[in-house]
Amino acid sequence: MRIGAFSRRTGLSADTLRYYERIGLVPRAGRDAGGRRDYGEDHLRWMEFLDVLKSTGMRIEEMRRYVALRADGPETVPDRLAMLRTHRERVAAERARLLEVETVLDAKIALFQSVTDGSASPNALTCASTTSGHKESRT
Repeated sequence: MRIGAFSRRTGLSADTLRYYERIGLVPRAGRDAGGRRDYGEDHLRWMEFLDVLKSTGMRIEEMRRYVALRADGPETVPDRLAMLRTHRERVAAERARLLEVETVLDAKIALFQSVTDGSASPNALTCASTTSGHKESRT
């Protein structure tokens, strides 16, 4: 498929796809008789995997390292496994941090809702603790 169709299927601009190809994140596409890029289903599957890595916060440099290991063949599976495990640990830590943030937000929302619906005095905003160690003040 040409770059326009590939762009629509991946949700990435043609410029981004060319950039990814230039820095080695995406294998170079073959060319059709007119010299235009011709992407295949294998490119789509690879882009889906890169999208997963990107959505988890993996940096481009890490993705490039993964791509380089992949290109070196099956003997790099242990290295790729280690990379993915390390990245998964970072994702789990970030998820835990976000759950803590969500708890603080839920408490603040509940406090503001109770003031808004009249079940708590506005004075509650200056003395309520939203979580241990997080005092509410002027918000």
